[in-house]
Amino acid sequence: MSQQKAQLTIEGKVYDLPIIEGTAGEKALDIRSLMRDTGYITFDSGYMNTGSCESCITYLDGDKGILRYRGYDIADLAENCVFIEVAYLLLTGELPTKAELDQFKYDMTRYALIHEDMIHFFDHFPPNSSPMSILSTMVATMHDFYPEMDLEEDPYGGLTTTTARLLSKIRTTAAFSYKKNIGHPLVYPRPDLSYCANFLNMMFDRPNMPYTVEPVAVIALNKLLILHADHEQNCSTSTVRLVGSAGVGLYPSISAGIHALWGPAHGGANAAVMLMLERIYRDGKNYDKYIAMAKDPNNPYRLSGFGHRVYKTYDPRAKLIKEVCTAVLETLNVKDPLLEVAQELEYRVSNDDYFVSRNLYPNVDFYSGIIYRALGIPTNMFTVMFALGRLPGWIAQWQEMNSSKDSSRIGRPRQVYQGVVSRPFSKIEDRG
Repeated sequence: MSQQKAQLTIEGKVYDLPIIEGTAGEKALDIRSLMRDTGYITFDSGYMNTGSCESCITYLDGDKGILRYRGYDIADLAENCVFIEVAYLLLTGELPTKAELDQFKYDMTRYALIHEDMIHFFDHFPPNSSPMSILSTMVATMHDFYPEMDLEEDPYGGLTTTTARLLSKIRTTAAFSYKKNIGHPLVYPRPDLSYCANFLNMMFDRPNMPYTVEPVAVIALNKLLILHADHEQNCSTSTVRLVGSAGVGLYPSISAGIHALWGPAHGGANAAVMLMLERIYRDGKNYDKYIAMAKDPNNPYRLSGFGHRVYKTYDPRAKLIKEVCTAVLETLNVKDPLLEVAQELEYRVSNDDYFVSRNLYPNVDFYSGIIYRALGIPTNMFTVMFALGRLPGWIAQWQEMNSSKDSSRIGRPRQVYQGVVSRPFSKIEDRG
């Protein structure tokens, strides 16, 4: 903590507030004793100006378009790593050696299956159940099927057998939830396939119609999961930390994060992009109409996939995803008219002063849906894919929260009450 202090004057009295400075130069006012010392709280709806923790996992500079995991630039990781390497980095703080990565891969294979009794749960979900509903429920029940995981030793120094098992089992559960949704028989994981290849095979292999895992599809899925692996204190990550602060275990905390991610304003954003592109395409590619609607201050319509709460320049993940999108469609020879719509819309928006002046550049959701479509993944699975990618970040954040000096503090936001202060009570016969 910095020795610098800020001064706050309330009702003529001056209070010193310590200043916390991060390693990248970020500064924060430490107001943990504000209520105790002054009787005041701060008001910050949405917590957009409130730091809830100190973290060593992800650094994000929205003004400069910087995203780094444990100090590594997101572009370097996406270009040179597979997803489980980045998961290991987030969980342990270091990229794995070859021996460590081999052990991690072994654990992924060893724990890929889910308890056979859990498979019967899929039979009792209603037809066309949401894959996110299935996923969150199955994760919550893992606490009952694998209670011993909370007691296991930590052989990797930050990466427990519990987390390796959870990363592998959620992948299997996600694929099974899709199969349940479409009424197809389940496909079990194969020990000869990599993490992402295994997922694609479990999703699309069918009796009498064997699925061929294309290398470009595996590369694309690895990159997509890496780009979604963590993103600082977003809604779902903060939910994982808040729920975890109550002392509950990893599984209910992750299940809560899945529910938060389910929201259309968070994990469902790329599905909204696809709906927008389809609408523009069906409307004869009338770009001017939708751009005008978005610019009209009296119209609530907004272009999905543009702008970000944090980034005030081009989302660094969006640049990488756009390159992946082009490579996938060309290699797999997929002719998706929505790609043309997306490219033209991006060109027009990026050259319109209205959007540029408001920093409304394409974000990570703009092209990811087109890639998932090209891989054969339906729209109702997009948020599940987001959860699959975000899982190592959630686990790392949960671990960090539990190991911090503030881990004993349960999350407890305050409020400014605006209701009726006091009323006299009258019996029902006196109320007219």
